[in-house]
Amino acid sequence: MTSAPAQNVDASAVISALEQQLGCYQRLVKLVDVQRAHVEHGDAEALLTVLARRQGVLDELSKLENTVAPVRKSWSTFVQTQPESTRQTVESLMSSARSLLEQITRADQDDVMLLQQRKINVGKQIKAATESRQVNRAYAASAYAKRPGTMDLSK
Repeated sequence: MTSAPAQNVDASAVISALEQQLGCYQRLVKLVDVQRAHVEHGDAEALLTVLARRQGVLDELSKLENTVAPVRKSWSTFVQTQPESTRQTVESLMSSARSLLEQITRADQDDVMLLQQRKINVGKQIKAATESRQVNRAYAASAYAKRPGTMDLSK
């Protein structure tokens, strides 16, 4: 691919989009913290609300990506054609965004593990309750069944 597309890109528009993306990632980190509290407390309704808010931020990120995506295809050329101060700004924004994205991903993985463990525990509780009911039914059936050769004292 040639370097012409990277040279024709408005660097200030790319930087602005990167800054806005960083802001989105910062909001996602805050939402991840709220999400964790709802996961830990088992508040499904509040969790769904947080997930909807996260989706809104992801939609915003997707729109911003339309500005950044063409530059990513020839990223090294784009960066090399920028003045040193712009290059440092862009690299700093990318590094910060990468770090936040890693933090978000780790937190999501932890939440998934917590939810999976909770699901397993609920399954075990349901199984134990089912087995307990079966034992109780079997006991009741044998305890109250009429046995041959016993007298009926209720008459």
